[in-house]
Amino acid sequence: MRGRTVPGNRWDLLADVPAPPPRVTVVVTHYQQPRELARTLRALARQDHPADLLQVVVADDGSSEPPRVPAGVMVVTHVHDGFGAAKARNRGAAAATGDVLVFLDADTTPEPGYVSRVARLPGLAPEVVTTGRRRHADLSGVPTDADVEVAGPAHELASPTWLRDELAWSRDLLDADETSLRLVLGAVVSCSAAMFAAAGGFDETFDRYGGEDWEWAHRAWTHGALLAHVPEAVAWHDGPDRAERPGWGTEGEGRERLLAETLAVGARIPAPGLGPAGLSPDGAADPLVTLDAGLGGDALVVAVDSLLAALPRARVLAMPEQHALLLGDHRVVVHPAGADHLAAAPARTAWRRLHLHAAVSGPPAAWTEHADLLRGADAAGHVAVTRGGAPLVTWSTLRAERRAARWGREDLHPRLARPASGLTVVGGDVTVQARWGGWR
Repeated sequence: MRGRTVPGNRWDLLADVPAPPPRVTVVVTHYQQPRELARTLRALARQDHPADLLQVVVADDGSSEPPRVPAGVMVVTHVHDGFGAAKARNRGAAAATGDVLVFLDADTTPEPGYVSRVARLPGLAPEVVTTGRRRHADLSGVPTDADVEVAGPAHELASPTWLRDELAWSRDLLDADETSLRLVLGAVVSCSAAMFAAAGGFDETFDRYGGEDWEWAHRAWTHGALLAHVPEAVAWHDGPDRAERPGWGTEGEGRERLLAETLAVGARIPAPGLGPAGLSPDGAADPLVTLDAGLGGDALVVAVDSLLAALPRARVLAMPEQHALLLGDHRVVVHPAGADHLAAAPARTAWRRLHLHAAVSGPPAAWTEHADLLRGADAAGHVAVTRGGAPLVTWSTLRAERRAARWGREDLHPRLARPASGLTVVGGDVTVQARWGGWR
């Protein structure tokens, strides 16, 4: 990535940095909403962002009638085969020429300053992912050529209080952490094209409404994104928030849809505080475990057995000779020496790593005691668990590792060291035979 970065999630340090307008592509996701699309395209023609730096792409999800657009607006489409917002957004991004991508839904109409405001930070610092302020109004009886900054407030509906409160509590996401994904809305999100490529596009396996934006936000976070809410970038959604729609999430079809969305997200992000506590979806990897090349024999088996008892969702990357000792456990995969563990990390689920420097064992609490330092707005990026000054185990976030590799800097996230407690080094006299079942 080219541009600048800041420590942690401190996008506020960029507030006074001069930022020339970036080249922007607005991707408008559309399906069977010609009236709403006309309103949004007119609003995009009124943006104060330089017209020669603005591309508009309508990403159509296979509407029965091709969308009508003004001259200069590109349309990309595909065959409709069910809910395809993720697919449509990905097609729109693939056609983009801008350095910054601004995603809008057809029924979410921006005020004149929206694009310039929401695109500023991603244009200045390519890791920043911004979300604008989505307000709600009943625009059903309003002419499509009405100015939305006037019509919106005149017909305003209630906005979700939980979203307002969470954004206030997080100081507009300045205090974002790994659980902040629900505050990033796909209808008003913006990122650099470089960040979109690094994180990968939206997950096209989502086949029902909702959740694909949250999964993408979490994946972007683990790939080093900074999250920022830009309240002055306002876009108006035509209609109430879904929680205000009759029957949503309380009974019948609405409740079933809410359950389906929650399960879809939980299956893809089973990290602490984000998904199930006991259920382990197929492919879950928390944490990713790497092993020192010198570990082997009885000590390795005892250590990994202890680790997996404490962290049953772990994915262990082992060299072939290590893998042969670990009973073919499905959580242990072959990973040749020197291979890139970041490339091997499952894109959806892995967000932290545990590196085993020495063969150690202990109760579950001893393994996880220091992992909590990786969580929260001021989280450490690396926590070395040491004894006598030598590391036994190192916890790290893949987010911190990716940012360090991207910028060649180790100062973007705190690095801590803590003495080991509860973990014991497996001595050379310990045998698997003696450890398992008291064999002699």
